[in-house]
Amino acid sequence: MRLIDLSVPLRTGMPVYPGDPQVDIRPALTAVRDGVNVLQVHMGSQSGTHVDAPSHIEDGLPALDQLPLDRFDGPAHVVDARGLPPRAAIGADLFAAVPEGRIVLVATGWSVHWGTDAYHDHPYLTQEAAELLVARGVRTVGIDALSVDPTPGETLPAHRVLCGADAVIAENLTNLAEVLDAQRAGRDVHVSLLPLHLPGADGAPVRAVARIPEPQS
Repeated sequence: MRLIDLSVPLRTGMPVYPGDPQVDIRPALTAVRDGVNVLQVHMGSQSGTHVDAPSHIEDGLPALDQLPLDRFDGPAHVVDARGLPPRAAIGADLFAAVPEGRIVLVATGWSVHWGTDAYHDHPYLTQEAAELLVARGVRTVGIDALSVDPTPGETLPAHRVLCGADAVIAENLTNLAEVLDAQRAGRDVHVSLLPLHLPGADGAPVRAVARIPEPQS
C-alpha cells in the first residue's frame, strides 16, 4: 500500500482564507530550558488542509463531532478539472461519471499556486455541480484550492448545497495529480480526511492521506 500525503504543512504566516485568524506556531517550552519541547499553536479552525462541517455556514446544522466517521474515510473518486483559467466555474458536466456515494476529490491543479496571490483566483464549483453530487449520494467533497466557492465569497452557493445535505468539504488539498494518475492506472483510491476531535467545531485541520494499493508482482 502506498500512502500519498494530500496535506499542506502548517507554518507561521501561511496562507489563510481572507479574514481568518493568522497561523502562529512557536516554542512554548524547550528541552534546553524546560526539559521538554512543546509548541504553542494559534490558528483558526479552517487553517491549512481542513474539513468544513455543515455548521460552518449555518447554526443548527451538524458540527464535526455530530457526523459519522465514514464521512472522513472511504473509497474516493478523483475528478480532473485541471487546465481551467483563473476563477473558472467547474460545471456539473465534469461530474457525470462520479460513482454514487464516493468521496469526491476535485483536482484543479491550483495547489501549485499555494503561497502566492494567484492562489485566490482558483476555479470553483457551480451550484449545479454541487447539486448533482448531492443527488449522487456524495457526502464528502474535497478540492485542491482555497474553497469550493469563489474567493472571496459572499453567498457561498456550493457550500450551502453541500453543507445543507450534511456533507463535509475538504479544502487546501495537494498532490491530487499523483492520485489521479493512480486512478487512471486502474488502482483503487482510499482517502482519509480525519479531523481533530473538537466538540462543536465548524471545521478542523486534517492530515489528509490517500492510500493506493501497489501492483502485484
